[in-house]
Amino acid sequence: MTGCKFCQIAAGELTAAVVYEDAVSLAFLDHRPLFPGHCLLIPKTHYETLADLPAKLLAPYFGAAQRLSLAVVQAMEAEGSFVAINSKVSQSVPHLHVHIVPRRKKDGLRGFFWPRQSYKDDSEMNHVRDALRSALASLST
Repeated sequence: MTGCKFCQIAAGELTAAVVYEDAVSLAFLDHRPLFPGHCLLIPKTHYETLADLPAKLLAPYFGAAQRLSLAVVQAMEAEGSFVAINSKVSQSVPHLHVHIVPRRKKDGLRGFFWPRQSYKDDSEMNHVRDALRSALASLST
């Protein structure tokens, strides 16, 4: 879709710290993560909301979300994860995406008032990206 940032990332027109890609989906680090390792999983084809995603893509798309949630916990040495989808409201980019966020007890995340932060530099972002890629590779075996 013209002008959609996530479509541009999927097409390679915009750069992102990609951690996973398959025939249906692409995952990359959120540029303003709740915590390091916060990923966004998108379908490569433009669908605005979960309701728009064709039924035949549910299993591959959510299979990738499941694997990514395991990888985020492993790579970030987290105690769990938070997996969420906004639909229109609070959807800053109108392209279906799943947030996968590493969680720890007493991490300060309460309700829906989430403090955003940037990676301190590209080196930190690349380190997190590489850790997630490694965790995903270990889950493939």
